[in-house]
Amino acid sequence: MGATAIVFRDEKVLLGKRADNGSWQAIAGIVEPGEEPADAAVRECLEEAGVVVSVDRLALVQRMPRVTHVNGDQVDYMDIVFRCSWVSGEPHPADGELTQVGFYDLADMGEISAEHRRKIALAVAEDDAAHFRGGRAPR
Repeated sequence: MGATAIVFRDEKVLLGKRADNGSWQAIAGIVEPGEEPADAAVRECLEEAGVVVSVDRLALVQRMPRVTHVNGDQVDYMDIVFRCSWVSGEPHPADGELTQVGFYDLADMGEISAEHRRKIALAVAEDDAAHFRGGRAPR
């Protein structure tokens, strides 16, 4: 299971450039055994970007694209996306997973994927209910 933190500071969102593939995205990582997903989002922000955040609300729960491991096992991971608020700290690449990190205007997010734009859009509204992919009754 993964946790994604969409972190806002004033009218800006926290984005980082991944060291492994160069893509820009929100701060995200794997939930550790026994860890609550919201706690994982907070921890990842501190570990990867050097910022302390608080979780405001759940924004999205979704299944990620299927992964096939070397041994042939197939896994469907879950991503839990939280709207978060910046508390303290200036963003910087803290652990080597990101090469650049900072707060960016919503209108000027640069080269960010459609999937991450969607996560940010769902987190923008402060009082919006969480979104779930699927969840429809069978016909």
